[in-house]
Amino acid sequence: MKTPEPQASDFKKSSDKPIFVVQRHDARNLHYDFRLEMDGVLKSWAVPKQPSKEAGTKRLAIQTEDHPLAYADFEGEIPVGEYGAGKVEIWDRGTFQLLKREDKEIVVTLEGEELKGDYVLIRTKYGKGEKGWLFFKRAD
Repeated sequence: MKTPEPQASDFKKSSDKPIFVVQRHDARNLHYDFRLEMDGVLKSWAVPKQPSKEAGTKRLAIQTEDHPLAYADFEGEIPVGEYGAGKVEIWDRGTFQLLKREDKEIVVTLEGEELKGDYVLIRTKYGKGEKGWLFFKRAD
């Protein structure tokens, strides 16, 4: 059974601001998919531990493939045998303001229900193809 793909026509933005979403993904290993709307897609990172609301608590974030914007609303069960099999639920969502975007650093102000304030992604040399990043809340 193939996972039903979200359709772009099903997605309706509720704001002119760019969106973010954090999906709790209980697959082979529980992780959180952090996604930012950039360049017409959702730039995505898999975060092995729940994103921290405390300033300075760093989390590993592994950059994954970009996803269509319609994935921002996706919740459900990905069937066994499919890539990413397991339960997906939205843990947080909201809008953000992009403060800085460079090859090795992204800084955003998140305006979500759970995550609020300035968050930073810093590229590291961890992982193949330098897909490893540190993800953390910046001190207010």
